[in-house]
Amino acid sequence: MPVDNEMYKLDGDLWWDERQPLHFLRTGLNPARLTYFAQVCSRLDLEPAGRTVIDIGCGGGMLAEELARMGMTVIAVDPAEASLRTAREHADRSGVRIDYRNGAGEHLPLEDASVDIAVCVDVLEHVDDVDVVLRETARVLRPGGLYVFDTVNRTPLSRLVMIKVGQEWRHTRWLPPNLHAWDHFVTPDELRLAAGRVGLGVQEIVGLIPGVPPPTMYRLIRRLKKGALTYAEFGRRLKFKLDDDVRIGYIGYATTSPS
Repeated sequence: MPVDNEMYKLDGDLWWDERQPLHFLRTGLNPARLTYFAQVCSRLDLEPAGRTVIDIGCGGGMLAEELARMGMTVIAVDPAEASLRTAREHADRSGVRIDYRNGAGEHLPLEDASVDIAVCVDVLEHVDDVDVVLRETARVLRPGGLYVFDTVNRTPLSRLVMIKVGQEWRHTRWLPPNLHAWDHFVTPDELRLAAGRVGLGVQEIVGLIPGVPPPTMYRLIRRLKKGALTYAEFGRRLKFKLDDDVRIGYIGYATTSPS
């Protein structure tokens, strides 16, 4: 089955509503992503405050708002106008200033060399041409720019966990149907090669995995399906963490060459 990117165009709050599956990204994955982002910035002696960052495929703005609260100038881009409406409304209510723009990773609405940092999470596994998205990312980054990404690896284990358990098996499925397609997943080697072709040097890739063992995750899924947990609480209890195991999800960073 193909990836269903049409779901992001539906009216209604698919992102900030704690009862909606996509809210899981905020509580389950974003804490680990932000921890990693902070670690990379520290390692590179890069102060985020005052920098310009683009959030590619921002959805409802759950990560963009966190970046803005770090003192960054945030440009957030997404092709789904419904998601952008949700993002703008929530930012207004929260008093967070973000420049939301309609556009796709394949055609970013920015000038060349206009941002210091690019962040791209939950996106590469949804696009048809990773090379084009990476080329556009490299184009908008300034010399010496930082690119932080995460995506899903294409392995037998990711097929089991993300497709069979997460989307297909009646007793365990908790993700929206057709959210992912296994053949769209990207291996770390494929990503390194594609990034290198456009001048993005991948410096590191690490695993991004649930912090609970499989039996505990199964029990949490069953409680979620019974309505005993919201997606927000489900994400908090999974406690995603950084790890050496990249067989399912992974996060990493790349840099452009300095001028």
